[in-house]
Amino acid sequence: MMTSKSVFMPCRISNAAALLILLPVTAAFGQAPQIKPALPSSTPAATPAASPSTGDAQAPNRAVAYYHLALANIYEDEALENGNVDASRLAVDEYKNALNADPTSPQLNDGLADLYFRTGHIHEAEVTARNLLKNTPDNIDAHKLLGRIYLRQLSDASNAVSSTSPSGNVLDQAIAEFEKIVGLQPKDVEDRMVLGQLYTVKHDTKKAEEQFKIAQSIEPDSEEAVLNLARLYAESGDIAHAVKVIESVPVNDRSPKVEVALGAAYDQLKQTKNAIAAYQRAADMDPGDAHTLDVLGQALLADNQLDEALKQFKLLAESDPENTEALIHIGEIQRRQGHYEDALATIRKARKQDATSLEAGYNEGLLLDVLGRFDEAAQTYAQMVESTSHANGAYTGEEKTNRSFFLERLGQIYHEENKTDQSIATYQKMVDMGGDAALRGLESQVEVYGEAKMFDRASEIARKASDAHPKDLDLKLMLAGTLVEAGKNDEGLAMTKALLDTPGLTSNKGPIENSERDRLIWMKVGQFDTELRRWKDAEDAYAKATPLATKNDDKAYLLFLKGALSERQKHYEPAEQMFRQALELDPSNAMTLNYLGYMLADKGVRLPEALKLIRKAVELDPMNGAYLDSLGWTYFKLGQYEEAEENLRQAVEREQTDPAVHDHLGELYEKTGRIRLAAAQWELSLAEYAKSAPSDIEPGEVAKVQRKLESARVRLAKQDSAAGSPKPE
Repeated sequence: MMTSKSVFMPCRISNAAALLILLPVTAAFGQAPQIKPALPSSTPAATPAASPSTGDAQAPNRAVAYYHLALANIYEDEALENGNVDASRLAVDEYKNALNADPTSPQLNDGLADLYFRTGHIHEAEVTARNLLKNTPDNIDAHKLLGRIYLRQLSDASNAVSSTSPSGNVLDQAIAEFEKIVGLQPKDVEDRMVLGQLYTVKHDTKKAEEQFKIAQSIEPDSEEAVLNLARLYAESGDIAHAVKVIESVPVNDRSPKVEVALGAAYDQLKQTKNAIAAYQRAADMDPGDAHTLDVLGQALLADNQLDEALKQFKLLAESDPENTEALIHIGEIQRRQGHYEDALATIRKARKQDATSLEAGYNEGLLLDVLGRFDEAAQTYAQMVESTSHANGAYTGEEKTNRSFFLERLGQIYHEENKTDQSIATYQKMVDMGGDAALRGLESQVEVYGEAKMFDRASEIARKASDAHPKDLDLKLMLAGTLVEAGKNDEGLAMTKALLDTPGLTSNKGPIENSERDRLIWMKVGQFDTELRRWKDAEDAYAKATPLATKNDDKAYLLFLKGALSERQKHYEPAEQMFRQALELDPSNAMTLNYLGYMLADKGVRLPEALKLIRKAVELDPMNGAYLDSLGWTYFKLGQYEEAEENLRQAVEREQTDPAVHDHLGELYEKTGRIRLAAAQWELSLAEYAKSAPSDIEPGEVAKVQRKLESARVRLAKQDSAAGSPKPE
């Protein structure tokens, strides 16, 4: 097995006796000697050494020095063991008496400096050590003590400058001392790793790498040398090199610590399977380690191995019942498995355990939303907004992020409940926060107004946002979209195409290259042309975007858009081909899964496959009303009316302004003999069509719904006439 050393382990400099013949010197970083000699029956009096300025230096009286050193050790033991301040002072006095008897003794000076250090008199320790180095510049113990002093200052003060140090910058001082130490003791692995870490803090990667490699060459089995070298490469962004360094250690020689580090590196490379294997090896060696259980569970969760991930987090929760994070992960898994009530109970247990947990609060609101308990979800998120608020309106960056996140969720709940005014007011609080939160708030307000069919208000907000950020491409494209929705098609398209010649545009990630700008613009042009049924123009726009899409995610999205274009033209075979190609690049893309599944279901073909595709989309995004509508419609096509009604009703609750959703629920009611309920849904469908943008209405759809409603009214009239009064449903 590899050997393991603690890099910053505390160390003590020897306070060896002045009489070298009688008292051997201990190792530099070893335990200070505890000297308790049997005192002679007649103890010599302390005789002060003659001052160098009054004549020749007096010869050292080592017997006297030894006596006072013994007393110093006794007082030092009492001071360190019992925290006795008086004993600490007496120990210092006895060291000074010993130095009076032997003023040039490096061992006594080292001992006094070390005593100062261990009793918290850091400045006196530094001054004593530096005075010693004036006479003995290569005194290794003094250099090590200074190194420890500067390491403590770096750790305690978390800054680079010490107000008490005569030499200024603490990091540079620490580096200088350890450079001297490794020069005097070049084979010391621990000192070289400390020096390498100091170079790392200073961002001197080359020198840090050199020290770690020397340490590894001195002690090839040192796991700390391997881990420090791997950490250096990882922090420099060269994760692949970090993995290579750790993988060079034979599997049988790796400790759990090494395997966890390897797993973390694989995680950064998105090599989830390899990460799981490394974490599993660590868990096999140390089954009860909480950190290993946690990272293994998270890796399994990322790989969608929900049952195995649940097993790890349950083990973690059993070993530590107070572990709130484990409960939150268990709740997340239960939610993803569709066990919403169980998940809610678990998350509420976590919140009871830690009422301040923002993550637990988020998950509770999310689950209430999934369950359609909108008022409770809104109440939960309102509580989280309140808990993240400050009366003075001043927030740190992290606090602002948390607060804006919960405001965004609360606004979305109000939006789902069709409470437009409350949703807009909530997003306005994000706008008032400024920065990125303000931009997201404005974008959300535009979306809310758009879905409420208040197109002029949407355009007004979008223009306000774009004017405030004239170089932001996303906001300009959003404004163009609101113009198209409002029927100002030519103006929206002209604005979009004009951006192709606009230099210096930015996105939410900062400045963008011209090729990326053009890709985004041509895709948006293609979407507008598709909505306006300008099929050839849309195809030309997507053709121009194709060579600019180089990343898999971009290629998958473009294939999705091309598939939607073909489907809108009722070219179903090429549409299906495009969707399947997109899923090859991104198998978990809910949007593509839903569109392909709905297309198959609406045509009434391959219904079991359609159901599988849409159920996966709903699992990925269970609050998406459009996906719930697709799922309900597929069940309807399969003749499973109970499941169809459950999902279609949920879809209507979330998509109250979508005429197609009301139409589908109307079909279900009509099929199951509830004509009056069917007529009510078709009336709602026609009302929403009347408010919709022309580009959102498929030709002939309104007429179809109108015929269904008229037929339902005729049947109801006949029923009512026969019964003499309306029949309840």
